[in-house]
Amino acid sequence: MAKPLVSDELWAVVEPLLPPTGPPGTRGRPRVPDRVALTGIVFVLKTGIPWEYFPQELGCCGMTLWNRLRDWQRAGVWERLHHTLLQQLHDAGKIDWRRASADASRIPAKRGAPRRGRTPPTGARPGPTTTWWPTAAARRWPRSARRPT
Repeated sequence: MAKPLVSDELWAVVEPLLPPTGPPGTRGRPRVPDRVALTGIVFVLKTGIPWEYFPQELGCCGMTLWNRLRDWQRAGVWERLHHTLLQQLHDAGKIDWRRASADASRIPAKRGAPRRGRTPPTGARPGPTTTWWPTAAARRWPRSARRPT
């Protein structure tokens, strides 16, 4: 038998982090269970198939999975799950923090370097710049006058 994508141990960690569902008396189609949705999301992310090609035989459609992924992202589920799993690994002594590194792409500087003054635009107003210099107005030769040779 194949190994389940969402084990009971993982589900026990994820389930308390999920936002509450709507009241049970709502109209419309029955809501896809959260565990089925999580399994589908993990399947799509693991296999790399497009959401619309998710096999409906697995319990729901790809659009439902995508919507649930979006809703859980907005609710902060993935960030809380990340912190929870890191804490569990730390408590088990499985993270060597001496090997960890942080760079500016992951940790924003809250009060970074002082701001410089505003750079004036060069093309928004007529004036001497490197691409435009005012010259005398051009005129056409009158038709009757002879052009210089």
